[in-house]
Amino acid sequence: MKNNPPLTKLREYRQKKNLTIKDMAKILGISSSMYGYIENGDKRLSYEMAVKIADFFEVTPDEMFIKDYEHYFKD
Repeated sequence: MKNNPPLTKLREYRQKKNLTIKDMAKILGISSSMYGYIENGDKRLSYEMAVKIADFFEVTPDEMFIKDYEHYFKD
């Protein structure tokens, strides 16, 4: 079991804007592989990165991430 949930809402937001993993990585100033790891739950999302991502999508970090974390840790 991974220590972090897959960030499905982040993936949904990214896909709604027709952005690729490479596009998001460039926007955030990280490598494509690092972004992919974050989205898939293989790497921990830092608070600073959560805020940066939420700002980009014009939502709060809670709106973007809370359901994925609640669902993941509930089980």
